[in-house]
Amino acid sequence: MNPVDDVAAITRLKYRYLRCLDTKEWDGFAACFAPDATADYNGLVFDDPESLVDYMRRNMGDGVLTMHQAHHPEIDVDADDPDRATGTWYLHDKVIVDAVRFALEGGATYSDVYTRIEGEWRILRTGYRRTFELTWNLDEPGGVRVHGPEVRSRF
Repeated sequence: MNPVDDVAAITRLKYRYLRCLDTKEWDGFAACFAPDATADYNGLVFDDPESLVDYMRRNMGDGVLTMHQAHHPEIDVDADDPDRATGTWYLHDKVIVDAVRFALEGGATYSDVYTRIEGEWRILRTGYRRTFELTWNLDEPGGVRVHGPEVRSRF
């Protein structure tokens, strides 16, 4: 493949990862990762893809509505190792848990490492750092709490 085709394939991989997460297609989500993949979501760390997928399955199951949108990709294929690439994405996400009347909206910057295995791109390392996070009780929308760099939460 040429670098343009690689970038397109990596972009599709990231979009599939997000779609499978939001639609709770756990087998498809798991297939996005290399066997030795790791993740760090703002300090929530996973040392293998099995524990990551199990966590998401347990904590983002029925009754948890999510929207993850990643955009503005900056993807670079390693010139010295064309089976390795890095990516930076901006994330906008929302989480709604009606059962506990909780809502979250946030932004973050993803940093990824990708590897090509048997001709297919997979996520080797993924994670993000939050740029901001808003949380609130669905019954008290005026009680939004703002979290982020240089921001104090309102209680």
